[in-house]
Amino acid sequence: MTNLTIIGNGNMARGIATRALAGGFTVEILGQDAAKAQALATELGAGVTSGTTASAPQGEIVVLAVPFDAAKTIVSTYGDALAGKTVIDITNPVNFETFDSLVVAPGSSAAEEISQLAAAGVNVVKAFNTNFAGVLVAGQSGGQPLDVFIAGDNAEATSAVSNFVSASGMRPLVVGPLKRARELEGFQFVLMTMQANPAFADFNWDTGLLITK
Repeated sequence: MTNLTIIGNGNMARGIATRALAGGFTVEILGQDAAKAQALATELGAGVTSGTTASAPQGEIVVLAVPFDAAKTIVSTYGDALAGKTVIDITNPVNFETFDSLVVAPGSSAAEEISQLAAAGVNVVKAFNTNFAGVLVAGQSGGQPLDVFIAGDNAEATSAVSNFVSASGMRPLVVGPLKRARELEGFQFVLMTMQANPAFADFNWDTGLLITK
């Protein structure tokens, strides 16, 4: 049985798949382009299969490693095929034309909008939106394990994501219900603007958030 299905074949798909394989999970890569999905699966090696989004995801956990608009379309299109699964939304709904705002309405989040589009029985969890692709591949930032912030309304689903994160060598931090995605997305937006700011030249998209005491 496939533990994890990742929809998408970009850098975030590569990063999350790398951590999943390190944790002993099997991975399915689904994309619109079969050749690109196969290329990533081949790059990742043993334990990875591939296919297209024309097929229903086989994984118990499904990761939406695609942009926000695409994630909404995927959840709507799959409908009941996702029922009973834990669906991880990793998106950051940034207005990439201006890079100066989010595209969701105040008092909402990408995760909540995706959840509203999902069929009954689909448990949407926010996670990995505060992690950059490069540090996921590396499994650490600055010599420290990665913190993964998790938000969700279903305790069984958030527990499944926490177990996945922990087994993959990272620290899961469940921060509350799905509405906490609003703060996670807003905070990551600020961090992304800092990564792109020449005043922070040392950041260069390879930083990681870490809670210390």
